[in-house]
Amino acid sequence: MTKKEYITELIAQGEHQRLDFKFEVSDSKKIARTLSAFANSDGGALLIGVKDNGHITGIRSEEEYYMLEAASEMYCRPKVPFKARTWNIEGKTVLEAKVAPSPQKPHQSPDKYDVYRTYIRIDDENILAPDVLDMAWAKMAAVNGTHLTVSKPVEKLLKYLEINDFVTVNQFRKIARINSNTAKNILSDLLALGTIGYKLEDKSIVYGIGQENQDK
Repeated sequence: MTKKEYITELIAQGEHQRLDFKFEVSDSKKIARTLSAFANSDGGALLIGVKDNGHITGIRSEEEYYMLEAASEMYCRPKVPFKARTWNIEGKTVLEAKVAPSPQKPHQSPDKYDVYRTYIRIDDENILAPDVLDMAWAKMAAVNGTHLTVSKPVEKLLKYLEINDFVTVNQFRKIARINSNTAKNILSDLLALGTIGYKLEDKSIVYGIGQENQDK
């Protein structure tokens, strides 16, 4: 496969879970959100010098790489490693940065108020990770692992998910008649154990037995 064929076929896919286009790198903080979202999810590739509609414009200078490097080293906590490569297509240079799924989740990057937050990648969007996911990652990283008691709320949840595709935190809270913190704690236990997964549904994170964990 030639360089042109590789880039053309990649761009033809359009932006999705593991692919993002950027016309340019003008703000390292914003790029840091994409890098951390890829690292917190299932990895992906960032193509710089490509518009949202797939039109190749090319990068302006080598400065774009250094801004990408700054995004990783200065604005991702912890740093997000990436592999960069340039592709010269018809006189234009496209910078490709590949990010692998991270074993160090969560990675955080600054929001518009410079507050460091956790982002995940779902479909073609970088969105804020719910508290449940942050809790699940902490439990997966714990030395003593995750322990779950099959309580009545857990039984009610699993019974509900036998006939429903997914559940939200608020739905679970109402079904089991528990408070929000307890609901989040149980859902994070089940996520950490791999019993349930999550996805984006109508702009909200939902959880279900048949859902595939986006960060695996």
